[in-house]
Amino acid sequence: MQTPIPVTVLTGFLGAGKTTLLKHMLKAEHGLKLAVIENEFSEAGIDSQLLGDEPVQVMTLANGCVCCTIHTDLTKALYLLLERLDAGEIAFDRLVIECTGLADPAPVAQTFFIDEELRERYILDGIITLVDAAHADQHLTQSIAQAQVGFADRLLLSKTDLVEPAAVEALTERLARINGRAGIRVVEHGRIDLAELLDVRGFNLNTDLGLTLRPTLRPVLKSASPDRISTLVLRTGTPLDIDRLSDFMNELLESHGKQLLRYKGVLSIAGDERRLVFQGVLKLYGFDWDAEWKPGDARESVLVFIGDELPEEKIRAGFAALSGE
Repeated sequence: MQTPIPVTVLTGFLGAGKTTLLKHMLKAEHGLKLAVIENEFSEAGIDSQLLGDEPVQVMTLANGCVCCTIHTDLTKALYLLLERLDAGEIAFDRLVIECTGLADPAPVAQTFFIDEELRERYILDGIITLVDAAHADQHLTQSIAQAQVGFADRLLLSKTDLVEPAAVEALTERLARINGRAGIRVVEHGRIDLAELLDVRGFNLNTDLGLTLRPTLRPVLKSASPDRISTLVLRTGTPLDIDRLSDFMNELLESHGKQLLRYKGVLSIAGDERRLVFQGVLKLYGFDWDAEWKPGDARESVLVFIGDELPEEKIRAGFAALSGE
């Protein structure tokens, strides 16, 4: 069986520096064989000569990386790359997909959940969102920019040299309120250690909730925040009944699935010594049994939701009833 190709989705608002970062990734001597799918609506093409009338154009660069420019839907481009890879025409072992500045990353992520063949050949590693520190306040008035932050497994701050340190700190706190899971890094003129972008494993079913990056999530009053997107964390030390848990999640997804950008849980289930882990994007989710709880572990169930105007009190009440608290 072939090893699935890890996929990194790169998103961010217009002018945040996605193309600059992609140029660095493609031209750096990192020894990796990257393929990049670039949407032609980006603010500046990586290689202008690639733009033409063909729906998909593929070019192998000097360092062995592959640049794919698309004028068609993503699924066709993904299959074309596989065909050329299998035929020995190109070689790559990682894929980076650039979303347009105004794009919702959800349909891109869902592509790797829905299509069975693509799910076997590719594995979604993480969503990386660039945030323009100099224009973040303006960009984050747009719900799509907030959604890009909410979907992210990692946030990259660009143009921090153009703003005061206090403004960067305030922005970092705001981003943490929107998305409590994502680690925050600074990228300087497209330069960053690729280890920060690859093998993020944001879509792995494991017990890492990302919360260790920010151990304290301060509650924020709705009236104090201008953001539609926020992080909701639910915890209980009471082992959960799996049937009641299933009913709770099914009702939540049925009523508010479109508002749940990303969610993940590590749960203690009554009558079972194993952790139950699950995660999802919108209404698509997966779950699995993980390792057993170790002696001395605090068997605490934790659910993390990143959502768009979630009815927090309703969800908290439903979870409290589920856990008997």
